[in-house]
Amino acid sequence: MNPPKTDARRHHDPEVRGFASDNYAGAHPEVLAALALANGGHQVAYGEDAYTENLQHLVRSHFGPTAEAFPVFNGTGANVVALQAVTDRWGAVICAESAHINVDECGAPERVGGLKLLTVPTPDGKLTPELIDRQAYGWDDEHRAMPQVVSIAQATELGTVYTPDEIRVLCEHAHAHGMKVHLDGSRLANAAATLDVPMRTLTNAAGVDLLSLGGTKNGALFGEAVVVLNQDAVSHMKHLRKLSMQLASKMRFVSVQLEALLARDLWLRNARHSNEMAQRLAEGVRAVHGAEILYPVQANAVFARLPHDVSERLQKRFRFYFWDEAACEVRWMCAFDTTEEDVDAFVAALKEEMAR
Repeated sequence: MNPPKTDARRHHDPEVRGFASDNYAGAHPEVLAALALANGGHQVAYGEDAYTENLQHLVRSHFGPTAEAFPVFNGTGANVVALQAVTDRWGAVICAESAHINVDECGAPERVGGLKLLTVPTPDGKLTPELIDRQAYGWDDEHRAMPQVVSIAQATELGTVYTPDEIRVLCEHAHAHGMKVHLDGSRLANAAATLDVPMRTLTNAAGVDLLSLGGTKNGALFGEAVVVLNQDAVSHMKHLRKLSMQLASKMRFVSVQLEALLARDLWLRNARHSNEMAQRLAEGVRAVHGAEILYPVQANAVFARLPHDVSERLQKRFRFYFWDEAACEVRWMCAFDTTEEDVDAFVAALKEEMAR
């Protein structure tokens, strides 16, 4: 019997764009080209390859001479591995109530990482020393999980951005309490682009101990990395990565994507573009009567409030998600491949639906 034909073919229209997630975008052509270069021949598995070695040099150029990268498959994996590395079995992590680790990771930090999340409501997704202090107590109370880490996101889940001084103050406050600081940097590039500063200014230079460095949302096919900035803050990263099922055997294909983003300025070009498209989108929405922008647009996300029926009709034309359906709040994301034409077409559709 002849085997079935398995010729690859396109199953989607590459001209169709949505505003649901920057994860909807494909891989940047420069990343795909890098993957092709890394293919062929044999390289040592599990991270002892030439591409992972070179990635270490690049990471140090961006995050300082003590930085060490541990490539992983995805963002949840990066966060879970990182948080395990800075907590004991009885440890807890203070984070914003809206944080991705609390809202969108299916309980993985707690169920897989075995730690407790101590959440704090925030008006804009950003923690402050005063907000941290709502949960920063009880270290000697055996009845309470011990606060050991403060985790912040840059940019936040609400699309807002910490300034370098804000991060520095948070780190000093956390360290004064004997706690470490983790930064969820799935969109760190977008924050750095908005502030026009190097990524090190928002991380090691501000006192962050370790971070989850994003790649997928900024043009990679897949792959992130835990970047250890303070070697004294963590323990057994290699073992935790394996235990958490985040050790890639063919790691060169994760590392070379991060290399493609970091080696020159692709990380910055992609982030700047997606940020610019979000600004264009926000400007267009502000001109639509009845549409309300909810938070400052500081990265590549736009949060808005629309009449519920308008959002439902608009979703049939462009894919996006409700953020809080009961409150009629929606989220629109721009990506490295979002075009001005995409944004203008979406704004025109919004105007049409609002006028109905």
